[in-house]
Parts: sequence; structure tokens; C-alpha cells
Amino acid sequence: MHPSPRIAATPMAFVRCIVEAYRQRGLNPDAALQAAQIPPAQVWEPNARITSSQMERVSGHAMRELDDEALGWFSRRLPWGSYGMLARASISSPTLGAALQRWCRHHGLLTDDVGLHLQAHDGTATLTLQERRDLGTLREFCQVSLLRNMLGLASWLIDSRIPLRSARFAFPPPAHAEAYRVLFPAAVAFDAPLTAMAFDAAYLALPLRRDEAALNQMLRHALPLLVQHYRRDRLLLERVRLWLRTQPEHTHNAHGLADLLHMSVRTLHRHLRDQGVTLQALKDGVRHERAQELLQRTALPIEQVAAASGFRHEKSFIRAFRQHTGMTPAAFRRQSRLHGTVTDAA
Repeated sequence: MHPSPRIAATPMAFVRCIVEAYRQRGLNPDAALQAAQIPPAQVWEPNARITSSQMERVSGHAMRELDDEALGWFSRRLPWGSYGMLARASISSPTLGAALQRWCRHHGLLTDDVGLHLQAHDGTATLTLQERRDLGTLREFCQVSLLRNMLGLASWLIDSRIPLRSARFAFPPPAHAEAYRVLFPAAVAFDAPLTAMAFDAAYLALPLRRDEAALNQMLRHALPLLVQHYRRDRLLLERVRLWLRTQPEHTHNAHGLADLLHMSVRTLHRHLRDQGVTLQALKDGVRHERAQELLQRTALPIEQVAAASGFRHEKSFIRAFRQHTGMTPAAFRRQSRLHGTVTDAA
């Protein structure tokens, strides 16, 4: 479940990195801290947290004051508007996959301190960050911010939540490792060979839903470090139907389906409710589609059709099928036979 932006969940360690960027330039960070209502003394409290909106304010102020949208991460500054330029280069892409590929390629023109790469394999899209020089004390802040920026931009471009399958980081667990459950709500691992995050590759095929006017509005501020709390997941219903169709033996209950979707049962039900459907309605629809297909295109016994459609008992299948279609499975098959749609397949 996404936290409210008012909940203090962002580690103060990231603010200390911004303070360090000011120190390296010989500048005073007090104005940036004041803009986010962060008391200077609180910056050095080991377990302190700030809200995501505070993080956005302190970051935006620092980016302008330092004229560096990378906040000191790289060997050269990325002047104000650098990431906006990348966004403009990506907004005309036909799909999210093309937009992210452009972003990765053009990011390499801004700096060669890190490399960003997008790959898709076996239904999983992976965004990988390769560190090409020692980023020093800003290493964690840089890598976390770059991945969060890309996830936020991708979600904004398609106006949809993009649930992560995993996130891994090429550094040891920090003292505030528990905060990663909020920053990257997925299976998180540290001490990995490369920093990367993974999600369903089907999102790459979605068309962009933002235009130049929306981009101009968004770029009035710094490219947000926030990942907006999108409630809509444009692929959720498709993914649910896919698992119900292809894994009926593992989707008898919400727990099995939620595991396949890499989310909690509570989150699954909440997202379905937000889209005005119930899991039972989706299950019924997929089961009846499968049953009708089998009755039309095969000569399987009714008992086997019931099992293949996700029903545990033949009687419950017959009862549900009659309620859904107004006829029994046998009558439906006879009607289909009259139209020549039943084959001899067993």
C-alpha cells in the first residue's frame, strides 16, 4: 500500500547527501532546508525521516541553487533543464519501451559516470544502472534517485501505476534499509552485482498518454524525485485475466493470484475495487470464456471441461454455467454442434 505523501518515510540520509553537495561547492544549504521546513539540527539525527513532499522541495531548491539537477552525483554538473531535455526527447515516442530506450541512450550524452540500460526477457523488463566511476558518499542517493526518477517518469508517461517485481542494489544494506520497502515496494536485495529494477514487460508496449502541453506543465518544477501514488494500473485487469486463464490450478483463491502478481491480497482487492470490479466477477468471466471455448472446440467430457475451466466440481460448474448462459453445458454444446464448431479433439 502506498504511503501518504504526509508520512515521514524518506531517510534523512538523502538530505545529508544534498548538504554534502553544497559543501563540495562551498555553499550554504540553509535556504534549501528552510524551503522544506527541515531544522538544520535535525539533518544529523541518524534515524530522522522527512515526507516525500519535503524531499521534493529541498531537492528542487537545491537543483536551482546549485544549477545541478544531479545534485553533485557526477563529475560534471547537469544544469537546470537537463532532465527536462531528456523528457522532451522521449515524449514523442510511440510506446513506453521506446521512450525509456531513448531516455537511457540520451542520458549517456549527459554523463558517462553511469550507464542506464533497458532489457526485456521472458516477460520481464529490467532497467539496469551500471556505475562507471566511484560515486563516493553520494553513491546510494544517486542510484536510488535515478531509479525512482525513471519509475516516476515511466508511470507519468502512461498515466499508470507500474508495480515492481524486484529491486536490487550494488551496495550493502544501509542503516535505513527498512525504508526501501516504501521507496521500492517489491522484493529488495542488496550487495547485488548491478543496481536494477524489474517489472512486467507488457507495460513497455503501452502507448504514451501525455503530450507536449502536459510535459510543459510538469517541467515547471524539477523532474520529480517522487513516484506519484497512481491508483490506476492500466494492465492490472489484463494481468489478472491472463493468470486466471493460464494458471487456473494456482488461482483458486486470492492468495495464489496475489502471489503471481507480486502483491498482497489486500492490495489486489483494493486495486480491483478502484477499477469497479471484483475478483469473483473476473474469475467467473474467465472461467465461462474458457468453458465455452472448450465446449465449442473440443469433445472433452463435461467433467473435464469443468476442471480445465477452474471448477472443482462438475455440479457447481453446471449450476454456474446455467446461471451465466441460461442453458446447461450439454445444451450449449449441442447448439454449437448445430453450427459446426465442435471438433473431434479429445
